[in-house]
Amino acid sequence: MTEKSYLQKIDEHKGIILKVVNLYADDLEDRKDLYQEIVLQSWSAYARFEGNSKFSTWLYRISLNVALTFLNKSKKATQLKQNSIQEIAFEPQELSERADFLYRAIKQLAEVDRSIIMLHLDGFDNAEISEIIGLSKGNATVKLHRIKQQLTTILNRK
Repeated sequence: MTEKSYLQKIDEHKGIILKVVNLYADDLEDRKDLYQEIVLQSWSAYARFEGNSKFSTWLYRISLNVALTFLNKSKKATQLKQNSIQEIAFEPQELSERADFLYRAIKQLAEVDRSIIMLHLDGFDNAEISEIIGLSKGNATVKLHRIKQQLTTILNRK
């Protein structure tokens, strides 16, 4: 698996990384740092990607794990290694008013709940969500139902 194939896959699926970054980092510098950390960690793990799941599923799992770890570490705790992978630039997305409203509501959820609803909104079914998050399918289904209720409450308050 070459760096070129990795970069192509990342370019095709950068929307996944951007969604995770926008939900788990608040300011621009943190989003840039988290984006770079996800790219670096996924590159480190790419040689072990066997294709048993879709690339998007694999990338979501890595992105979410990195984001959750990132939240628990102090800012700037680790420096990125200097290599060509670091050259992948973070491009901030301009969100529509509706998307921004939804992102703000989702950010009020617990960290794992953000992951679950994001995967659901991206079209993953409950079995895929449970695989990525590491929950049983039944637990993922129940959590998703409760998250939807919570989001409805949050969105109706505004």
